[in-house]
Amino acid sequence: MRLGGQNMPPLYVVQQNSKLRLNNRRVQVEQETDEGIQVLAQIPIGQVSEIILFGNVGLTTPLMDALLYEGIPVIFLTRDGDYRGILSGGLTPHVPLRRAQYRALEKPSFSLEMAKGFVRAKLRHQRTLLQRQNRPPKQDASLSEVIERMEHAIDEVQRKTSLSSLRGLEGSATAAYFSGLRQLFNPEWKFDARLRRPPPDPVNVLLSLGYTLLAQDCVAAVQAVGLDPYAGFLHEVAYNRPALGLDLLEEFRPLVDGVVLWICHSGKICPQQFTPGPPERPVVLDDQGKRDFIKAFEERMDSRFTHPLAQQQLTMRQCLIEQARQIAHRILEDRPGYDDMGFR
Repeated sequence: MRLGGQNMPPLYVVQQNSKLRLNNRRVQVEQETDEGIQVLAQIPIGQVSEIILFGNVGLTTPLMDALLYEGIPVIFLTRDGDYRGILSGGLTPHVPLRRAQYRALEKPSFSLEMAKGFVRAKLRHQRTLLQRQNRPPKQDASLSEVIERMEHAIDEVQRKTSLSSLRGLEGSATAAYFSGLRQLFNPEWKFDARLRRPPPDPVNVLLSLGYTLLAQDCVAAVQAVGLDPYAGFLHEVAYNRPALGLDLLEEFRPLVDGVVLWICHSGKICPQQFTPGPPERPVVLDDQGKRDFIKAFEERMDSRFTHPLAQQQLTMRQCLIEQARQIAHRILEDRPGYDDMGFR
């Protein structure tokens, strides 16, 4: 699968009723208007890592065939950003690795140690985000209390002896984290708690959209190193749930939180871009808001970080690949655990 390790960006298509077709080895995005066919974009197929479609966007059969041949996945989302499915080629030829992965899943102690690593990484990065926002002279006593609770939860991770108790700790710590995160948003955003089904306010809409986009990158990273994205350790294995992709996602969730915090504070998106919708989607972000958020998300994914294991400057997408590679190495070496990247 041709993903992540290369610097090619995804192609996002938000424009409703548009169509993608293959034109001389280029992905052409077009829309029919009263004046005829309008070409919205043309990108050489070799310069696209993946295609992400929002809502009513068509795809021609010749383009599908070319994308499958090139190993370029197409991810289908609803207009509001909910995941619907993926078009991709077959599994990578890493049978020994996947066999080792399935054997590891049969060992409760291995799964528990892997899961502890994912939870610890998530909680550490959540704490770091709050600490960055709580420096003098803006220190807030209630936020400091949340940070202390996060530190206590991090210490408690290693003491857990079952996945159920670990998940309970992760849930309570994350609830505490969001009680602190909500204090960083002005009241106009109406963000009181993390709620996702359905998101009841603008901040929750942006968080859900960001997590959906990042989850697809995590699944792609897991596939790129030869692992089965549906066989995870922290998240329960269930039909059509990319459990291992979601395991990898946990460490990087605060990355999305930081993007949402920045875009709301900077005025790049304003509350007026969200309008009331139907009961199943009570708050709707307009198309320009989606474009602005995607741009901010992509800028963050293109930012570079010194990966502690690879010991080199990598983009965030490349870091996803390296962290997925770490999982693969630990499975093959029968060495359970997971080292986080230590965002600062």
